Amino acid sequence: MSDPILDVEDLHAGYVSGVDVLQGLSLAVEQGSITVVIGPNGAGKSTLLRTIFGLIRPQCGRIRFAGRPIEGGDPAAIKALGIGYVPQEINVFPLLTVEENLRIGGWILRHDRGRLASAFDRVFATFPALADRRRSPAGTLSGGQGRMLSVAREMMTAPDLILVDEPTAGLAPALVSQIYEMLQTARRAGSTILLVDQNIEDAVHEADHVYVVDLGRVRAHGPVREFPLARVSALIQECLLG
Repeated sequence: MSDPILDVEDLHAGYVSGVDVLQGLSLAVEQGSITVVIGPNGAGKSTLLRTIFGLIRPQCGRIRFAGRPIEGGDPAAIKALGIGYVPQEINVFPLLTVEENLRIGGWILRHDRGRLASAFDRVFATFPALADRRRSPAGTLSGGQGRMLSVAREMMTAPDLILVDEPTAGLAPALVSQIYEMLQTARRAGSTILLVDQNIEDAVHEADHVYVVDLGRVRAHGPVREFPLARVSALIQECLLG
């Protein structure tokens, strides 16, 4: 791998002082890739994304983005560097229109009308379905469109890296393929994706690199060609059985 856009080394972090959910986790994300993190519930996958984005302060370890240390940084500052974060829940303001939600996503551009207008043009070109609903309240969108808006809002600032947590959780199977196509669209638009997903089979199919995490540590990792479904199933089973 060439120099990764994101490099996490020996990361320890958790929600209660002295109790680490992440216990020495290391991970590297290649620029332009979709890297998926899989593992059983409670493995530390979502905690990893929250720590990278600054929502949780690590106890120790290193996080470098484009060669720059960001561990312990404020989420607003981390976002300004070029990292977006899409949480597991549909993260929109339901009473605001689609356009108003996107404007919030582009808040740091508010003093540059030219860049803000270009951001709208880029996002609506990438997601035409949202362009058609730009005046509609976000609360009237379908579940799949709500996820799309969550990702599109992060794309307003053209982030180099988007952290995506469980984007297919709670969605009907018919919408799952739309969500993964949306992530591929974001990648084609220039963003690197670090994806956490419980929809293991489909997520691995979309990925370039795979990390299997258990009890806050990496159990296995490598290019997706090294992770046929049979091996993935066996690794998850081993994690569940201890």
